[in-house]
Formats: sequence, C-alpha cells, structure tokens
Amino acid sequence: MERENYVATMRRTLDLLGADKPTLLLQCCCACCATSVIEILDKYFSLTLFYYNPNTYPKSEYDKRLAVLYGYIADSGLNLPVIAAEYNPAEYENVVSGFADTGEGSLRCKACMELRLEQTAAYAKNHGFDYFASTLSVSPLKNAGWLNEIGRKLEDKYKTKYLVNDFKKEDGYKRSVELSKQFGLYRQNYCGCAASLEKSMEKKNG
Repeated sequence: MERENYVATMRRTLDLLGADKPTLLLQCCCACCATSVIEILDKYFSLTLFYYNPNTYPKSEYDKRLAVLYGYIADSGLNLPVIAAEYNPAEYENVVSGFADTGEGSLRCKACMELRLEQTAAYAKNHGFDYFASTLSVSPLKNAGWLNEIGRKLEDKYKTKYLVNDFKKEDGYKRSVELSKQFGLYRQNYCGCAASLEKSMEKKNG
C-alpha cells in the first residue's frame, strides 16, 4: 500500500477553504515548533494557540517555554490568542505509567501525543472551533503517521475537523530553525518529559 502524502492531503484541504477563514485550535509544544507552522496556517485560518503540555518537566521548563511562546507572538506582531492550560503533570503520568520503553518514538511517546491531541480536540469541540491540529509534526523526531492516525480518530469522536499534516516536510523544520534564530528563541535540547531530559543528559555526558 502506497504511503499517504500528508502534505498533499493538507494542501487539498486548504485549497477548498473559502474566503472566510475557519477557526483552528493549534496545540503548541513550544515557540520554536510553532514558528513555521503558524507561517503556513495563518494565511488560511483564524488561529488560536493551545499550550497544553502536561508532559513537560520540570515546572520551570513548562513556564519558560510558555513565556517564550508569549514573547514570540508579541515580537512577531502576530497578535494571536494563546490559551494556556493549567499545568497538571499527573495527567501525563497516568497515560504513560505502563510503558517501560521511554525512548523517542516509543509507544510512550504515542500515548503522550494522544493525550495532548485529545485534550485539544475536546477543547475545540467544546468551544466551537472548526478545526484542530498540532505543531508536533514539525519535529524530525515525531511520527506524523501516528499523529494523523490519532487526529483522524479524534475527528470522528468529537465531530470536529482535524487538519492532516506533516509540517516538517517541504523545509518546514528548516524554516522553523531559521525563524527561531531570527527571533532569538530559546531552543530546548530535549522533547519535554523527564525521560527525554534524562536521555539528553546521558548523551551530553557521553
């Protein structure tokens, strides 16, 4: 079976949108990942950013990434609304407690993606958004197939449209790096969870 071209799928959706921008709730893990994604989507949607990341450890890192996101939105002149969810790491721990494998791309990561996308879909449904999506696929380390599989299931569950995507493609990740440098954004060296921080420190210390 031929693998789906997620970028082409997204472009077909965008081409069908009317002159009136539909609303889209965009889950953002950090400012760096948000940069190029916003640049793509702002032309087509009325965006609201949703900072829901209970996986981020420690709390000081969660707060720092949120502050950098607010700063980027202000400095870039985008003036997009940001909804910051309450920090509740227990929500993350509850969904990953049964996974022994903590490596990047493990089933633990998939469970984390599902948690964040589900909360985004639920919020979008409850607050009348037309679409929902996430910036996560801009990272070369994130499995776009998993993200889109989860997103489509949640679209059926919540009856709110999910925007299929793979934002790393067509130099999306490269552009995010360029914009991050342009605005002097803090670029973290681990995904967010305690397990990814530990592995990053192990790699750093050799």
